[in-house]
Amino acid sequence: MALSGAKEDAREVRIYEYLDELSADLADYISELSEASVKERGVFAIALSGGSLISLMRKLCEAPYSKTVDWAKWYIFWVDERVVGKNHVDSNYKLAKDGFLSKVPIVPSHVHSINDTVSAEKAAEDYEFVIRQLVRTRVISVSDISDCPKFDLILLGMGPDGHIASLFPDHYILDEKAEWVTFITDSPEPPPERITFTLPVINSASNVVVVVTGSSKAEAAHLAIDDVGPECPLSSPAKMIQPTKGKLVWYLDKAAASKLEGTKYSE
Repeated sequence: MALSGAKEDAREVRIYEYLDELSADLADYISELSEASVKERGVFAIALSGGSLISLMRKLCEAPYSKTVDWAKWYIFWVDERVVGKNHVDSNYKLAKDGFLSKVPIVPSHVHSINDTVSAEKAAEDYEFVIRQLVRTRVISVSDISDCPKFDLILLGMGPDGHIASLFPDHYILDEKAEWVTFITDSPEPPPERITFTLPVINSASNVVVVVTGSSKAEAAHLAIDDVGPECPLSSPAKMIQPTKGKLVWYLDKAAASKLEGTKYSE
């Protein structure tokens, strides 16, 4: 049984009793966005995070999506990445390749991983250069209210501390406005060196999906979704996900949604 929250502006909260239901609805939603983007622009530019998100995308590897999605039009990016080798256990690229990309017919040259042979700072600089080139060729759209890239879909997870991508609570890069991609060398979670999209890029996307599961994230979900505390507290990066002209959809299981208040849900 899925529960849908009341929409506030361009935000929607969806709650699921079972992870299989969440995964199936997520696959449906992504495939609908893909179809609409390919019809409108001829391509679908999607940026992924790591963690349990990849396993929850598993339904896309199955029928009917494995045959009906226009995989040749997909371009894959990473919202954030650990600065480790591509075969390293901590690599978001490896996680996505093993659990998703290797199971669907995406064009290899459309998969844009980071340069894992350079420093975090250089990797961020190189990745931003790649994105800028693809904005110029219109593989990625550009926001009509800023110079930021406008991804068709950005898929995020959330940590128990409310971090999204590699944007951690009270970290100075939450204030970064000029760069599209930046880096950190002091991640509170290992490995310490990472690259990440900045908040302006995430909030410029046409669609942002945040997937949250498990009771350990219930308090962070409450702080991010409910109207509590300061409007944009640096202590809750997930609360700062507020697309300027795009749509935000939260996918939560019942455990992650257990502390939500202020939003009415119905079947």
